[in-house]
Formats: sequence, C-alpha cells, structure tokens
Amino acid sequence: MRRAPLLLILAAVSAVAHVVGVLVAAPLWRGAEVLSLALLLGYAVAAGLPAPRWAVPAALVPLVVDAVRTMPAEPGAGDAAWLVYGGPGSGFDVTAGFDAAFAGSWAALVAVAVLLVAFRGRGRRRHLIAAAVAAAPVVGYAAVRVADVGSAVAASTRVVEIRTETTLTRVDGPGYDQADVVPALVLAVLPPLALALAALALAALLAGRGRRLAATGAALLAVLALPLLDAALAAVPHPLDADGTALFAWYAITPTAAMPQPVAALTAAVELTAYLLLVAGLTRSRRAAVPAPAAAG
Repeated sequence: MRRAPLLLILAAVSAVAHVVGVLVAAPLWRGAEVLSLALLLGYAVAAGLPAPRWAVPAALVPLVVDAVRTMPAEPGAGDAAWLVYGGPGSGFDVTAGFDAAFAGSWAALVAVAVLLVAFRGRGRRRHLIAAAVAAAPVVGYAAVRVADVGSAVAASTRVVEIRTETTLTRVDGPGYDQADVVPALVLAVLPPLALALAALALAALLAGRGRRLAATGAALLAVLALPLLDAALAAVPHPLDADGTALFAWYAITPTAAMPQPVAALTAAVELTAYLLLVAGLTRSRRAAVPAPAAAG
C-alpha cells in the first residue's frame, strides 16, 4: 500500500479511538487526537500539498497545538483539587462565556482563517448563496438562545425585586441581572458565529475551485459551532429554566453509565471528520489549486 493512503487510514483510526474515549469518558490512549492530526499532516505532505504549499501545514499546526494543550489527564490524576468561589464582592464576569467559547474554537478559527487567506478569491454566486442560506439557521439559533436566556434573566430579576414607595430593594437575588447578562451573552456567541461564518465562506470558495470534498469538510466546521455556542452560553450565569431551547448542550442526548459523554463524543467526531475531509480534499491530487473564477457565475 502506498504511504499516503496508509497515513490517512491511520489518522482516521486514531480519530475513532479518540471519539470512543470521549464517549466513555475513559481515553483509550491520551494522545489519540494528537496522533490523528499529526498523521493527517504527514498524509498532506506525502500526498502532495496544493499551492500555496504552506497553507495546509500552517492550518494544521494550531490544531495539533490545541490537541496537545487539551490532552486528557492521566487516569487518577486531578481527582482532588481546590475550587475557589467568588465572594459577594467578586462581581459578574462578563467575559466568562467568551473565554469558554474562544478556548474551544481558537484553533479551528485560526485554521479556517489561514485557508481563507490561502484560497481567497471570488466565489461563484450559487455557492455564496448556498453559504448564506446555511448560515441563516446558525445565526437564528444564536439569536433565539440569547433572547431566551435574556428574557429568563429579566423575569428572574423581577421576582426578587420589592418596590416600596420610591425605594427599590433586592433580596435573595440570583447575583446577576439583565444589564450584566445580555452583554455577556452577546460576547459568548461571537467566537462560534465567527467560526460558522468563516467556515461557510471557505466552503463556498473551495466548492468554486472544484474541491467539493474539502468544501464538505469546511461546512462541517460550521456545524461544530452549534455545540460550542451552547457550551459558551452555559458558562454565563443564568436561570436553569432558560435552557429549554438548548438543542446542542451536553445533555441534549441523555448520558448513560456506559456512554456518559454522547454530545461531546459527537462533537469530537464532527470536528475530526471535518479535518479529515478538508485535508483529503485539498491534497487528493498533486495539481496546483484551481485559479479562482474570473467572474461570478
């Protein structure tokens, strides 16, 4: 068997091992994700890098770095730890959701941005229209979730307010109000939305160059933005009854003793499949990248 296909098969096997480990919350091997991405990089070099030749390696490097950074701990490590809660004067952390979202999406954002720069050009009109149509549900879902949480916070705030004559006194409140939460919610959805829109723009450009397999991988990265969005909103303090519209939260698929992390595993599967398709689609031939179309069609 030729070296390049073997590397791709091994990358896929390592990806499956990582997903299974996430699903059962017991990694089969801690370095499975790192190995999968490293093998994918090796496959890209062996199969033939598209022009510009720096694009695919530069896109994969941040993914490998993030995989190393988020590698699961050794079994039994970290079972005991200190957890410090903020006191009454600690204030509301407006950037908590943004920090959570950015931590989960920065590597994919960098990878997509690199490929956008490398394969920039004018896309075909039908592909751009398809990307805009695909972006609408993602943006709409983010708007619904922000509105739902914001209204729940407003209702919760009204419950704990007591008005006596001209004095407003708050008693046993939830520790947040709408003025705090709404900016935090807007910040939280920015990284996932940026990832979805950038990935769909990349998919449109790649489809216009005839790289349909790679375009499919890029489009899958837009799907990845949905669970990232719900995870980011979960990091913003809000009433539990506001989570009724969360379709991609960690509990969207009921965890069981045998499969304690189904949503996390599905998210990992979508992400690694997107990278495999993206790289395979870009390096499946040794031809230079197809020139961008001169005019929209």
